[in-house]
Amino acid sequence: MKKKLIGLALIGAIVALAAVPAFAAPKTYRIGVMAPITGTNAEYGKGFQIAMKMAADEINAKGDIKLELIVKDSKGDPKESADIARQFADDPSIMAILGDFTSSCCMAAAPIVDEAGLVLLSPTASNPNYASMSKYAFSIMGRQDGEAPFFATYLLKKYAGAKNVGLIWVNSDWGKSAHDNLVAQAKKEGLNVVADVNYLADEKDFSSAIAKLRKEKPDHIVIMDQGLVPTIINQIAQAGWTDVRITTLGPGTSEQILNLSKKNAEGLLLTTPFFIDADNKAAKAWADRFAQIAGFFPTVHPACAYDTVYLIAAAIRNSGDKVTRESIRENLQNIKGFVGLTGPIQFNPAGDIFRKYLIVAVENGKFVRKTDYDYAK
Repeated sequence: MKKKLIGLALIGAIVALAAVPAFAAPKTYRIGVMAPITGTNAEYGKGFQIAMKMAADEINAKGDIKLELIVKDSKGDPKESADIARQFADDPSIMAILGDFTSSCCMAAAPIVDEAGLVLLSPTASNPNYASMSKYAFSIMGRQDGEAPFFATYLLKKYAGAKNVGLIWVNSDWGKSAHDNLVAQAKKEGLNVVADVNYLADEKDFSSAIAKLRKEKPDHIVIMDQGLVPTIINQIAQAGWTDVRITTLGPGTSEQILNLSKKNAEGLLLTTPFFIDADNKAAKAWADRFAQIAGFFPTVHPACAYDTVYLIAAAIRNSGDKVTRESIRENLQNIKGFVGLTGPIQFNPAGDIFRKYLIVAVENGKFVRKTDYDYAK
């Protein structure tokens, strides 16, 4: 009888210990990720994948919640992005989606996440029409109706002293938005758009477009694209066109430009909302860790990707004990006081943000910051 009582006491103690919350394992939340792991924009997709994993590993190490990232390759194709969004939407274990890279891919997925009630938080979509497509669509890159006007007024006119400008841009949702916003501001500033050509995303030969631009004798060229910028820069050089200054809107401080264009990129001007240099010690330490893993230094794009993981984690934590797709949306929309690697983030009612911009140049084969955030004042 005594042995039986001791046995029952031991069983009771074990049950009691198991019920203590301190010993409960943190709950795991599955987050979908879609990015161009292959294709023209693979540099950015790889950056997404690495930066997001860095953030998830840090969050998981804290132990209060666990994030499991489910990565799928959209190839930079809006149809693929829509298909992946549908797969994630149909999987009840997926609590939110991070991605995609381009505005076109995000806009293709927006109706699907809207129907499913599933957050789609893009690090980089900047088309002003994207976030307003659904209350579940979010982005933190900054809108093109903020960057393109800055580019026209402050990079082209104030900094570079441009007068006659030639435009070459990718015919996509993002490209058209960047183009239209830049042209509208150029007119306000008295800049002459003397040549204006566009191309499809899979274009390889730009000789005809370059010839049309060159014929009108612009003093500055604006390339509006991400992955094909080095190709266009190199083909301008191959055409022997040296009396024009090249600028670009879209790729940020992509190392691919330096690696693929080399001396042809010397003097290139561009804008970015975030730049990693010696003055930004925390960002520099993060960039060094990223480079050790990736084999290349990050642009603003993986930095934004890193921040999106922390934003989702904050929305989950703010949901308390009842984490749902809807609670994540609500807490993301209402987030306040969040300061990420790329600075403070608080969403507009539409679900996107406006940012401030820097002007950066390529000098001696490196990106060099030429202005501060107050240059627009």
